[in-house]
Amino acid sequence: MIELFIARRYLKSKHRVNMITIISILSTLGITIGVAALVIILSVFNGFGSLVTSMMISFDPHIRISTVGNYSDENLNNVVQSINGNNNIIEKIPFVEGKTVVMNKERYEIVNLKGIEKSVTNEWKLNKSIMSGKFELNDDSRIPNIVIGYPIALRLVCKVGDTIVVSSFNNIQRLVTDFSLPKTKRFVVSGIFQTNNKEYDYGYIFTSIKSGQKALGVKNRISGFDIELNEIDNSEAVKSNLSGVIKNNNFDLNTWFDLHSDLYIVMLLERWAAYIMLCLIIAVAAFNILGSLTMSVIEKKKDIGILRSMGTTENSILKIFMFEGLLVGLIGTLAGLILGLMVCFVQIEFNIYALDGAKYIIDTIPLEIRITDIIAISGMSILLSFGASIYPAKKAVKISLIDAIKWE
Repeated sequence: MIELFIARRYLKSKHRVNMITIISILSTLGITIGVAALVIILSVFNGFGSLVTSMMISFDPHIRISTVGNYSDENLNNVVQSINGNNNIIEKIPFVEGKTVVMNKERYEIVNLKGIEKSVTNEWKLNKSIMSGKFELNDDSRIPNIVIGYPIALRLVCKVGDTIVVSSFNNIQRLVTDFSLPKTKRFVVSGIFQTNNKEYDYGYIFTSIKSGQKALGVKNRISGFDIELNEIDNSEAVKSNLSGVIKNNNFDLNTWFDLHSDLYIVMLLERWAAYIMLCLIIAVAAFNILGSLTMSVIEKKKDIGILRSMGTTENSILKIFMFEGLLVGLIGTLAGLILGLMVCFVQIEFNIYALDGAKYIIDTIPLEIRITDIIAISGMSILLSFGASIYPAKKAVKISLIDAIKWE
């Protein structure tokens, strides 16, 4: 294309006004820095977002079905049939859960007691986070087993093999209403876990579902099901499929995203805020493109007149200066992508910016490069460059042929 050829020549040619060249260079550098900063920052947000999500999903189910009222056996059977009839579900884990007071001598903690099936303990996610003892929920002996978090063990000053006492909030309520002694249940600490997830480490203890039902005083009732899917991406589809039956039977349905939606939404808003603010750097560079191209149009007024006199159409003149602005944007975008990806690669491979493992749960800044981010960044950069070239290009078209060459 003749327009692209001329635009390249104009871009590389030496200008009579040095300021045009300086502004063009600054425009390219501005786009380069803006694009590189976007690549790096969004990769950091992606890394931390994926880290938080993986930590949550490591212990949260893909879908949780919870009771929201008194349910009948018929309600429960309807829910179980709906779960069993869905091919995306690979495992359902019934559980019972409630607030309890855990005591060891004169020390006590308020935590959630969660009882799960003994048959799934070998597959249970916390099994990999045991730091002392075993994840063993045996309730066949006189005193059943319990597994607690490391921070709770420190506060209660107990270790594996110690006996602790658990009393549910329902039992304490009966103390006030019935003026009777609260019922308590003793447990043997069989394991201590540490997940680096404060919600679990500080707030949960685990036992078998039968022992949990006895401790909470709920007989054979359950609090719901933890659902595992063959693909986590199917969680919304499964939720939509089950929602009608579940909600009509006094049960509630939440995906892994719903369980911590506030956290995920905040991270998403922070990511978009960073993207918009860093796009302002590219926008400033785009204004420089507008200025340099406007000055270039004034300088090339005679050339425009000569081209018009040779039969060049207005559309071709328009394309020449729009291509020139796009070329500046493309050069800056490519340079920024290369710079940003190089910084990310160096950090991933050589861990230049390390973190103190004693203070943080990770020893390096996590990075995750996504092709969708590269496309979004490149698209925004080129779009702003294209937008900045429209005004100067239209100004070039409006130049009068007679005024441009009357002194030639």
